[in-house]
Amino acid sequence: MKLQTGGKLRCEEFWPSLAGYVPDLRFCPDMATFLLEVGTEELPASFVSDALRQWQGRVGADLQEQALEPAASRFYGTPRRLAMVLEGLPDRQPDRTEEVKGPPAQAAFRDGQPTQAAEGFARSRGVGLEALEVRETDKGPFVFVTQAIAGRPVAEILTERVPQWILELEGKRFMRWGDGDLRFPRPIRWLVALLDGDVLPITLENGSESCTSDRYSQGHRVLHPGPVILKQAQDYGDTLRNAFVEIDPTARRLLIQKQVEAAAKTLGGVPIISESLLDEVVNLVEWPTAVVGQFDAEFLDLPPEVAIIEMESHQRYFPVRQPTDSLVLMPYFITIANGDPSKEAVIAEGNARVIRARLSDGKFFFDADRAQPLDTWVEKLATVTFEERLGSMAAKVKRIGAIAAHLSDQLQLDTQTRQQIQRAAYLCKADLVSQMVGEFPELQGVMGQQYALYNGESEVVAQAIFEHYLPRGAQDSLPQTLAGQIVGLADRLDTLVGIFSIGQLPSGSSDPFALRRAANAVVNITWAAELPINLAALLKTIIQDFVEDPTLTVEDPVGLHTQLRDFFLQRVQTLLQDELAIDYDLVNAVLGEHDPAYAERVLIDLLEAKNRAQFLQAIRRDGRLDTVYETVNRATRLAAQGGLDTQVLDPSGLVDSTLFQAASEPALLSALQALLPQTLAAQASRDYNQLLAGLQEAAPVVSNFFDGPDSVLVMDEDPAIRQNRLNLLGLLRNHALVLGDFGAIVKS
Repeated sequence: MKLQTGGKLRCEEFWPSLAGYVPDLRFCPDMATFLLEVGTEELPASFVSDALRQWQGRVGADLQEQALEPAASRFYGTPRRLAMVLEGLPDRQPDRTEEVKGPPAQAAFRDGQPTQAAEGFARSRGVGLEALEVRETDKGPFVFVTQAIAGRPVAEILTERVPQWILELEGKRFMRWGDGDLRFPRPIRWLVALLDGDVLPITLENGSESCTSDRYSQGHRVLHPGPVILKQAQDYGDTLRNAFVEIDPTARRLLIQKQVEAAAKTLGGVPIISESLLDEVVNLVEWPTAVVGQFDAEFLDLPPEVAIIEMESHQRYFPVRQPTDSLVLMPYFITIANGDPSKEAVIAEGNARVIRARLSDGKFFFDADRAQPLDTWVEKLATVTFEERLGSMAAKVKRIGAIAAHLSDQLQLDTQTRQQIQRAAYLCKADLVSQMVGEFPELQGVMGQQYALYNGESEVVAQAIFEHYLPRGAQDSLPQTLAGQIVGLADRLDTLVGIFSIGQLPSGSSDPFALRRAANAVVNITWAAELPINLAALLKTIIQDFVEDPTLTVEDPVGLHTQLRDFFLQRVQTLLQDELAIDYDLVNAVLGEHDPAYAERVLIDLLEAKNRAQFLQAIRRDGRLDTVYETVNRATRLAAQGGLDTQVLDPSGLVDSTLFQAASEPALLSALQALLPQTLAAQASRDYNQLLAGLQEAAPVVSNFFDGPDSVLVMDEDPAIRQNRLNLLGLLRNHALVLGDFGAIVKS
């Protein structure tokens, strides 16, 4: 199948099937179409995608302010150009009436005559004094003028705004060229600005290399060198494709993916397509062609991760694996060429020479590293700084081992498991001083696992060395082994306590030590592995270890714990809302908005917090929350005035039956006594259905207490009777608090 646009077949000898993808090239015939193309030397791939995102956000907002919203906005980019096509633009702004406030009336007129203030205001607005009128405002009478303002032509506004759209783009490593002051990631070589078929006169001033707009673009450097004439904005996509430039990154991405998959299929393999690599390659080529290359089979003896990172990170190649095993590579790679497809053999051979050299380097590093026992590398960690005030990586490894021991104590692990965890903790950072990780930092943990196995360490220890880095990002997998989980938690907790202790807390978007990601990982690992960890107690123990370490300084241990507690609670709140889709008010109910002691309960038992949040969401969804919400929430609001300890559940000794004055009071006491075993059972089993059932049974009793024929006035004039009734409500609130703070829940 050939790509068909505008009723014509384009470049079929070079353009494989897009399997149904056809860019939407329809335009609005009755309104104007604007094309802007900024032609440059080869741009950094990351800047292309980032610049288009910036334009998508800014251009639409800017045009909306100008009352010139297009029917559709399309943004395109290649290594040599950034472009936008704005379809369905009106020919001018709509006329509008503008009301302008001037000086206070008492300053504008004296004795009925206009003052210099009135004359100056009228002159500034281009109107006569007769156009001024006085109106009352909240701040007294002021002078106003109402003006009819004619809309400006769209061509005039675009000519004014386009240079700002270009020059306001942000990015890294902008440069100057020639003798001008204009800054951009690469030199700007041409500029196209067409409103339908008319060139808008736009100049980017840059000394002797200033760039003025016209209708001349450029085709592909190799396949169609030289200028391309654009007769009208609507022809942009077709004209550039005829010149072997696919302007649409989405089309290029789909084409690359399909070409790579097809090429791998001819080899009997499956391509390894990294999303990040695909994103990058899309913006490295204008007319992609997949080329298959081959390397020597001897390099398959390398760990597959080494060969993959050599191909992906350094050469932007797509590796090929066996279809039956994701860890077994084939001696092939697929590169995306931007040159002449007829030179495919030459391109393949040239790339094969390059990857052969790269893989040879990898093999050298791998062999040299294996010549040394892993234990000897741990000693070298003393020469690697973790953080200047927190010491070396060797010191960090020692702390990781201590924290792992505290976790093992909490989990009451057996001796063999403890030994495996300690060994993994001791070796977890050893590969940082290896030649391979020195060359490819992304392989830390991966090479540690390989070298551990080569040195005769157990599978458990080797796997934990790799897994303790997981998750490495938002979409990465979590550690699956207990040893990997414990060492990973210990590593992150040491980093969090250490960096917080030196005052380097994250602020705004700044988080140079990735502390938010570290805390998220602690919570997610705990949840996924269902580890019954008391994080609150663990943080106190780690802080105390820091205090007792003579090489470290912790000035305010209590304040440090409070900071870490609040930080973890923020992460729990975010994860519950964003990853588990719990409603914000239910999350607040679980965290206890107004009670720090209640919030601490979350860190004491992270698993319970997650279970409660999910249970609250479930009963809101099925309507059971509504059956208890009104009565519990009302009781919660009043109970706050009674001062009853939120931990108390048993009414014994708290409620004086001799003070009862209505039948609803002993009925509520009986309901609370019946609720007690259900609440205790729910706490023990974390089956909150029992607690909810008890609250549902108590609900009509509470309603009668408030509003029934036997209702009472809670805030009685007699302080003893008032406190007795508040205690009843306080007990009901406390039972509900086992599930969540109902005072934080918003009625559905």
